[in-house]
Amino acid sequence: MRSLRRAQLMEAAPLPVREGVAPSRVYMVPGPWTTVYDFLVERFRHLPEEILRQRLENGDIVDEKGVPQYAHTPYSAHRWLWYYREVPDEPRIPFDLEVLYSDERIVVVDKPHFLASIPGGRHLRETVLTRLRDRFDLPQLTPIHRLDRDTAGVMLFCLDPASRGAYQRLFQSREVIKVYEAVAPWREGLSLPHTHRSRLVPGDPGFIMTEEPGEPNSETRIELIKHLGDLALYRLTPVTGRKHQLRVHMSALGIPICNDAFYPQWMAQEDSTDFSRPLQLLARTVEFIDPFTARRRRFTSRRKLVLSCA
Repeated sequence: MRSLRRAQLMEAAPLPVREGVAPSRVYMVPGPWTTVYDFLVERFRHLPEEILRQRLENGDIVDEKGVPQYAHTPYSAHRWLWYYREVPDEPRIPFDLEVLYSDERIVVVDKPHFLASIPGGRHLRETVLTRLRDRFDLPQLTPIHRLDRDTAGVMLFCLDPASRGAYQRLFQSREVIKVYEAVAPWREGLSLPHTHRSRLVPGDPGFIMTEEPGEPNSETRIELIKHLGDLALYRLTPVTGRKHQLRVHMSALGIPICNDAFYPQWMAQEDSTDFSRPLQLLARTVEFIDPFTARRRRFTSRRKLVLSCA
């Protein structure tokens, strides 16, 4: 639903998608500000004031009708301001994005490790969505589901806004079969296959997840594909789709996925530009009955995991 609302919002935006980047917006809440500049200085405290003033002077920030707003523009609440977000010194992700399939409704890609699915935080242009929009001139393209930045593999996008809801409902109603593979330590005595159920809630810091007592809200089936000495290759089939679910469940079983910087212990000094230690987690296949053709579709990643915890 969030992706659908976002797409509807973009259709009404006064600024077009530019080089694959959709415009952002900020709501002007009631407050004591005299000018638009006063509001933006307080709203975006992390930005130098001279940058905000320069963007206003250049006419880079507009209202709902596309009218440029300037530093001296009187402040008026209950309106939206639109602009293009910028991320200075965004690192280049040196991995190719392969398109596995496309038709008039969907695009299926094989996402590399380290490439974020959608813009957010420090990642704007170096995301799957921005690359696809820019490469193929597809401003209406939106994700049907998402993968963590650290996870590689099959990911689906929708070309036709009118078709998006039908595909998203497949994921929401658990009619999509998603199969992952992971390299993790071998644990003697762990009986496989195994189904792990637990209650996942936000942890500390808030972007990680943790297990707590209570009614389970997550479920994963774990199977052994191959035993490799101290390591093993596992097949993971999530029944639910909670954030970081596979990573938390594997860690809880004492077999954290190789090169996981979050589980079992978050490493605050993680270097996002170190591409030598990708998380050994891959969305291998996605399978579903197409809601428009009634045909079974199955898409498979061509990527390979590294059978080590280097």
